[in-house]
Amino acid sequence: MENITIRPAGISDIPVLLDLLYQLGRPKPRDDFELDSFRNLVKNYVTNSDKMIFVATLNDVEIIGMVSIVLLPRLNNSSLEMYIPELIVIENFQNHGIGKKIMKHCIQFAKEKKCHRIRLESGIQRKNSHDFYKNLEFEQSSLSFSKII
Repeated sequence: MENITIRPAGISDIPVLLDLLYQLGRPKPRDDFELDSFRNLVKNYVTNSDKMIFVATLNDVEIIGMVSIVLLPRLNNSSLEMYIPELIVIENFQNHGIGKKIMKHCIQFAKEKKCHRIRLESGIQRKNSHDFYKNLEFEQSSLSFSKII
């Protein structure tokens, strides 16, 4: 697709970013207090130097995808690691190269920041996503474990 640009997210993008997160299956707020908390969490990404959100826009207007990144120091490496908690493309725009364009932007950004690697997680049920990352030459390098508390 042409007319797709990648840019850093801004404060005014927060409502759209929250909607994208809900499309990914992230929890929706139960009340206004929790909604304010979610807004503040996204604002922290937008305004913090070690976190960032990039958005994919169509014709520089409509946000159709996003990626969140965190630059992490590691105890066993002197350079940073880029961690990607979320990558989302609106369903109607999937399979048109937008996710690939977003990820190529992340790879370039990681190189500029001299990161030693990019790490991400993908839900075990997301087989299409796994193929997507493998096509971008990502390797499955670990298993992820979690415990809800």
